[in-house]
Amino acid sequence: MNSSSPLISILVLHGPNLNLLGQREPGIYGSLGLSEINRLLKEEALRFQTQVIPVQSNHEGVLVDTIHGALGQHQGILINAGAYTHTSVALRDAIAGVNIPTVEVHLSNIYRREDFRHHSFIAPIAIGQISGFGVQSYLLGLQALVHHLRNK
Repeated sequence: MNSSSPLISILVLHGPNLNLLGQREPGIYGSLGLSEINRLLKEEALRFQTQVIPVQSNHEGVLVDTIHGALGQHQGILINAGAYTHTSVALRDAIAGVNIPTVEVHLSNIYRREDFRHHSFIAPIAIGQISGFGVQSYLLGLQALVHHLRNK
């Protein structure tokens, strides 16, 4: 990217239990903690002359309010909604309501796990979904989102 490219702001949403990354089921989710994932995202964002603003909450309403607050503040949303991926019409409706380009990411491949994880309420309204690559899912999602925003 050249220095004349406008600064893009990406809201990074981490859903429930992601605050336990590094401790919770490392065989599935890896050994990196959330602060390390956020650090890697910020480093990657600098390469794209982009800023990321990470927010984690275990509370659905906080995530919905944060999505609403993204209007006029952020040009894109990168979201790992955790378990809310499979249950939350409220998150789906919030993302659809703000109409901000969104990429859904997951550390694990949700389609190789329990059947209830195979359905995402977010995927049909997202511009894309990346899962199964550990922390790379976040980095690839950020790269894809920035590319989308710069080329739309």
